[in-house]
Amino acid sequence: MNSTCLQKTTRILNKNVFKCFLNSHIRNQSSATNQSLILTDVNDKTGFATVAFNRPPMSNFTLELLQDFSKSLDEVESKNYKGMILTSTSPTVFSAGLDLKELLNPEPARLKALRTAYIDCCIKLYSSMYPTVAAINGHAIGGGCFIAMACEYRIMLPNSKIGLNETQLGIAIPEVAVHATRNIISSRDAEMALTLGSVFTTDEALKIGLIDEVAENKEDALAKSEKFLSLFKKIPKRARGITKQFFRKKVIDLMTNNREKDVEAFVSYVMNPASQKSFQAFLDEAKNKK
Repeated sequence: MNSTCLQKTTRILNKNVFKCFLNSHIRNQSSATNQSLILTDVNDKTGFATVAFNRPPMSNFTLELLQDFSKSLDEVESKNYKGMILTSTSPTVFSAGLDLKELLNPEPARLKALRTAYIDCCIKLYSSMYPTVAAINGHAIGGGCFIAMACEYRIMLPNSKIGLNETQLGIAIPEVAVHATRNIISSRDAEMALTLGSVFTTDEALKIGLIDEVAENKEDALAKSEKFLSLFKKIPKRARGITKQFFRKKVIDLMTNNREKDVEAFVSYVMNPASQKSFQAFLDEAKNKK
């Protein structure tokens, strides 16, 4: 995909995604307040666990959701499940990343815990010994995209969008995200996508290799996910897992060794008055469009 095409696509898609998120962001995102924020279903026949974000409509990450997600990842590992499918219960969104309300006038201690929990989930998912696949049942933007990228295989529904759009918002892409993206798509496509903050359609994501398959619907995505996980049925877990970690060592080391520095930088950025003004403007525009 050439730069002109990427720039045009980015402008159009980011505008549409932004409108979509504005229209949805002020809905009640706590419909699962009295329910589990993470749902885990285990297929006793296959040994595969399906883990779903249960916070519609946007599947945004709150501290509580990330803490529950971290526990779910530990459970999949400790109970020796044969593989994990990651998805969400939202009909149109896999995850839109961090909940903006977590970032507006936050308590520093909670903000630090939020970022720490997010990094911990990324490390656990990225370095898991068991095979993982993301059944991307809708949009996967920002942190939601990175979580999907942390899985080994990605299957996406049509008419969805995926990408790390941080530079469009004035946020520099972390080094760890650069290397993680290079592990999936070509270095040239990664540089163009990340510097432009590109958001790709399902077909575009498939073309550059950001996703591996397209499914007709969620049921098809789950079926394809189980088919992928079944490839490793006869492969010894330890040998497979260690080999996987060799390929991912640079990203794992960056996330692990730079954890404290990352958290400090994140807190500093979010607490900055200019950032707070930007977050408030986003929510104000959302309310005006209600």
